[in-house]
Parts: sequence; C-alpha cells; structure tokens
Amino acid sequence: GITYTRWGRTKCPGRNTQLVYSGYVGGSSHKHKGGAVDYLCMPYNPDWNYKYTNGTSGYKGYVFGAEYETTFNHIGIGKSHLNHDVPCAVCRTVGSTSVLIVPGKTKCEKSWTKQYSGYLMSGYYGHEAASQYICVDKDAEAIPDSSANKNGKLLFPVEARCGSLKCPPYYEGRELACVVCTK
Repeated sequence: GITYTRWGRTKCPGRNTQLVYSGYVGGSSHKHKGGAVDYLCMPYNPDWNYKYTNGTSGYKGYVFGAEYETTFNHIGIGKSHLNHDVPCAVCRTVGSTSVLIVPGKTKCEKSWTKQYSGYLMSGYYGHEAASQYICVDKDAEAIPDSSANKNGKLLFPVEARCGSLKCPPYYEGRELACVVCTK
C-alpha cells in the first residue's frame, strides 16, 4: 500500500483505506522567515524521547498548530471554520503503489482511484514564511472548540492568476480545486 495525508478530516475515505493515525495540522509560523515549509500531521498523543527540556530556549525550530483562514461562504470550507484548528488523517490504501495530488481537477485520470477532492490551499503570499500547496478536503472539519485565532501555521485558499497561466481555461481569482488519486 501507499500512504497519504487527508488534510481537513479525521477519517480515511473508502473501503480500501486504513487509518494510520489522525491528529492536528501543524508547521512553522507564517511570521518566521526560517523554518520548514511543509505542513505536518501531528498525532493527537505524542511520545517523548528520554531526554527533553521544557520551555523555549536556544536555537531550535518550532511547530505551531494550523488554522483555517477562509472567510468566504461560497465554498464548503470556511463557512464556520475561520480561525478553527485543522485536523488531519494519515491514510494507507491497500494495493496501491502511487499517490498523486492533481491541482485544478476534481476527478482522477482513467485507471486512477479518487481518494478525495477539495480545495488547493497554502500560506498567504504576503507572509514572511514560505509554505507548500496541500489539498484540503471539500467537506473539511474543524477541531471542536478551537476558534481562538492563535495564528501559527495558516491555510488560505489558492486562486488562479492569469498571465503565463492561460485564461481561459483558468479564471482570474477563482479558487482552485484539487484531487488526491491513487493507483
């Protein structure tokens, strides 16, 4: 099998998938110039090595929780998720050997199996920190009781911009879809 992360959900789709673990989306702060760009699926119940130090000190990287920064109501994500923390699920598909995230599509190519579809999301283009693109489930959930607006790692919808990206078929300012496919 192959593993992938289902961003925005706590369970895996379909009958040929198994939940490896679920947790919280995390990563480096949107304000930090250094740090990692990727989003992480942090388990709900972490283990700690034998030696550790409590408190912040020295030269270290940081992992913050992630929040939805979706303020528009015309797509499923964001209607009630602004500033809510983001869940995730690490899934394993039985019998698959490849996983592919296709931006700008809602369906997989022939002979590929759709795991889920949603919206392409990333950090905000004007923030200090770089981020990566991820596919957040169109039926995204939020961590219950988590709307405190802590502003760590952030998720914004990604929209198309015309120029070298041809319009049409793309449209200026339209939020991009995505699909996660396995084979």
